[in-house]
Amino acid sequence: MAMHTIKLTVNGEPHEATVESRLLLVHLLRENLRLTGTHIGCDTTHCGACTILFDGQPVKSCTVLAVQADGRQLITVEGLEKDNKLSAIQDGFYQEHGLQCGYCTPGMMITGTALLERNNSPSELEIREAISGNLCRCTGYVNIVKAIQHAARATKQETP
Repeated sequence: MAMHTIKLTVNGEPHEATVESRLLLVHLLRENLRLTGTHIGCDTTHCGACTILFDGQPVKSCTVLAVQADGRQLITVEGLEKDNKLSAIQDGFYQEHGLQCGYCTPGMMITGTALLERNNSPSELEIREAISGNLCRCTGYVNIVKAIQHAARATKQETP
């Protein structure tokens, strides 16, 4: 089995790991780096629970090989919080009760963060389209949409 040494930055911290060619990025994050906020829901790209930011773009880490992350910048749900303060998206999910079981929440938060990075004032339709690759089996999405709208308002207030 071929082994590769990779270097990557996760949540602002540099990491080096020796991985098998076939190791999925989600397993590197969860098992090697112990960042268990990235959930494994389906291993087939359907649920979005494993969504992370990969060089600023939301990707489902169950479909990326760890070796593909060599030299890349990754953000997981653990990286959203800064200086012991919730990010706007995390606070939105808290304030608007945007979760029930919480399994989809990390992927929803990452997807919402990516949306707000490119559009700080999304419509409800734009939010629903952005999260369409993330499945929630509990909430019906109403409070998830409200949470992202809450984060958008908070983000606009923070920006002069």
